[in-house]
Amino acid sequence: MNHIFQRVEADLAISVTDLKKNPAAAFEEAKTQAVAVLSHARVIGYIISPEAYDGFLEMAEDLHDIAQIERTKHEKPIPVDINDL
Repeated sequence: MNHIFQRVEADLAISVTDLKKNPAAAFEEAKTQAVAVLSHARVIGYIISPEAYDGFLEMAEDLHDIAQIERTKHEKPIPVDINDL
């Protein structure tokens, strides 16, 4: 028997059917924690608060900045005179 397991990255889960019945309840729960949305026992998405989403965007920007620093940290600086600018 071949089983495929999927990791659920949330403490709460809701089926698509239940989400359709009462979306307000799912969004209310998502104010404090992520809610996994399931279809046929598989995660098809997550509901998170706008604040959590903003946090993820900030983290992604930070990781992008760190990668840029890592790419350029071995470059030699070029001296510049402020009067030449």
